[in-house]
Amino acid sequence: MSKANIDAVDTGALRGRRVLVRVDYNVPIEDGRVTDDTRIRATLPTLTFLVEHGARVVLVSHLGRPKGQRNDDMSIAPAAARLEELVDVPVRFVPDIVGADAKAAVESLASGSILVLENVRFLPGEEKNDRELSEALASFADIYVNDAFGSAHRAHASTCGVAEVMKEAGRPALAGMLMKKELRFLGDALDNPERPFVAILGGAKISGKIDVIENLLPRVDHLLIGGAMANTFFRALGLETGTSLVEADRVEMAHMLLERAGEKIVLPVDCVVAGEAKAGARTWLLARDEVPPEGSILDIGPKSIATFRDFVERSRTVLWNGPMGLFEIDDFAEGTLGVARAVAEATAKGATTIVGGGDTAAAVESAGLADRMSHVSTGGGASLEFLEGRTLPGVAILDDEGGSQ
Repeated sequence: MSKANIDAVDTGALRGRRVLVRVDYNVPIEDGRVTDDTRIRATLPTLTFLVEHGARVVLVSHLGRPKGQRNDDMSIAPAAARLEELVDVPVRFVPDIVGADAKAAVESLASGSILVLENVRFLPGEEKNDRELSEALASFADIYVNDAFGSAHRAHASTCGVAEVMKEAGRPALAGMLMKKELRFLGDALDNPERPFVAILGGAKISGKIDVIENLLPRVDHLLIGGAMANTFFRALGLETGTSLVEADRVEMAHMLLERAGEKIVLPVDCVVAGEAKAGARTWLLARDEVPPEGSILDIGPKSIATFRDFVERSRTVLWNGPMGLFEIDDFAEGTLGVARAVAEATAKGATTIVGGGDTAAAVESAGLADRMSHVSTGGGASLEFLEGRTLPGVAILDDEGGSQ
């Protein structure tokens, strides 16, 4: 998708103009403080560009699922406070969204400063893509910028409705720098990858990623499958999976995929097995055809890590979405960490490496390897839907490149 980007506008025209930026500050908060500011930091290039050129920047985001009601535990205030610590300009928070206090705050906003509105999901009209709310948000803006890739798969008022109103009024609806980066890395991987192109899929279920598999199979040179979703493929091969998580209703589908893909699909050859999915449980390292009826597969084993590493090392493009095991528990984290190290090493050798959002992003962050990947996506569900080949409403509605700016 070639969309018009904020960094392509005439910078002289930004001074004093109100720019409404949809950001994704849906961040973890404990005791009133942000515990992971990755998504906030990811928006800094766009915000710095705007304030340096004198724009009056208004930020809108959701946080959690307050279901259209005010919930102080889901206030954006801590995210605004963290943003102020990261930038060198004033950041004001207003506990309002489109009411009188928000309007007054927007009107008094100085050039080169930032205003953060309260959690937009406190209003029931947000998730309904309500026209009245969309118009109210658009009234705060001379330019609209969507820099919230993680929310781009939602057709909500702050991601779609406001952009539609802006376009109807002949005002720009543009992609931010983070949005541009996400679309470039993920789009190039799907449409124009440097080969060999290897995709690594993990996580719990085939059903959550069947469309991703279908979309990737014709594009990749190899598809490496780990995590609990590999168990369903094991069952399709007629292997014992014990008490492991298996989607029984997807076994036939897995069998068909294996027959169709042939050697393109690469499965683990060994696994870490335990009686219980808990820290300190007794574990066994077994070949995939040695799993006992009472055992549960909770990670890939060292031979599988080595096999996956070999494919990754020979690749020029690597796309990874989904952990290799129950990585939240240290006993079952080595598979995910081993793959993370292999992907980091491939990056150092010149490969383009893209890590999907959600659990995979959390895993590489916790391993201290995020800065050794070409790109770590900020979008969980949005990344998956993009990889499935779906149109993201929050992207589709933006001005096309070469259109109005």
